[in-house]
Amino acid sequence: MNNTTAHSAIDDSVRAEIMRRIKAAEAEHNVKVLFAIESGSRAWGFASPNSDYDVRFIYAHAKDWYVAIDVEEQRDVIEYPIVDEIDINGWDIRKALKLFSKSNPAFIEWLQSPIVYVDDGFFAAHAKRLMPQIVSSHKGIYHYLHMAKGNFREYLKNERVPLKKYFYVL
Repeated sequence: MNNTTAHSAIDDSVRAEIMRRIKAAEAEHNVKVLFAIESGSRAWGFASPNSDYDVRFIYAHAKDWYVAIDVEEQRDVIEYPIVDEIDINGWDIRKALKLFSKSNPAFIEWLQSPIVYVDDGFFAAHAKRLMPQIVSSHKGIYHYLHMAKGNFREYLKNERVPLKKYFYVL
């Protein structure tokens, strides 16, 4: 596991706890984390005092897991409850690549996060090289427009509005 791209937005003790949890997820689920990043407001550079740590990762099982008869029925996400403001979850590589092939904006954001906890030196590099052929601006625009409308409807009409909800609408 290669810890790259240290970022000042993440305190060293928090980063160490995030790495501990990533390693624990690998052991608990018998997977290898290929790429782990910070998503959301901290990655975008506008964390507020109540921002949590949105840790997202891509993982792979041992190759035998993928040739099982019931692989399509197997769970393809690892999720944990938020503890101490750390929200950590990940996608199996098959799920990630299927969503990537559909130009999934969340996955594309993950690839571009400036805060990287784990990078195996292969997965993200190859995915980034494929981005010009896969990424669809039309799908991205639709996604962000839908997100903006939802945030406008749910938050901006209230008397008190969290500052970052304005950003989400913009």
